Amino acid sequence: MLIRPETPADLPAIHQLVTLAFASAEHSDGTEQDLVDALRAGGHCALSLVAVQDDKIVGHILFSPATVGSHPVAALAPLAVHPDCQRQGIGAALVREGHRQIAARGYDWSVVLGSETYYPRFGYQPARALGIRAPFDVPDENFMAIRLRPDAPVLSGVMQYAPEFGI
Repeated sequence: MLIRPETPADLPAIHQLVTLAFASAEHSDGTEQDLVDALRAGGHCALSLVAVQDDKIVGHILFSPATVGSHPVAALAPLAVHPDCQRQGIGAALVREGHRQIAARGYDWSVVLGSETYYPRFGYQPARALGIRAPFDVPDENFMAIRLRPDAPVLSGVMQYAPEFGI
């Protein structure tokens, strides 16, 4: 498997992959693929990576810029793996490589709204315990953050997403 930055030629395959990956997801509104397109079109894509296996895109991760107070953070959303390829470590590889690359771009925190059983394996913790509050009502165990660099400052405030999130 190869993980690489998306290219313009990948956009239709990414759209289709995200649609398929979230079609049967328990917590999905069915618009994740449109969010990816909107973030990219709005210039709010800090990092977008694809996982390629046998010349086919089987995974995708996107980080968008956000803030807590005036401090920049990266919002991980969404992470998608083709349904036929799930539970093979593709998502984990994308998260780890995404963390490495987004930290290299100067982001020292990543925040995610996601599964309380999946994201903690990467070090995500309830964001509220780290001083980061969601701009909407959500269970603490689903709104999580991770410090990507040991010298990351302590944060305190409400997270502000890119406008394409509609929050």
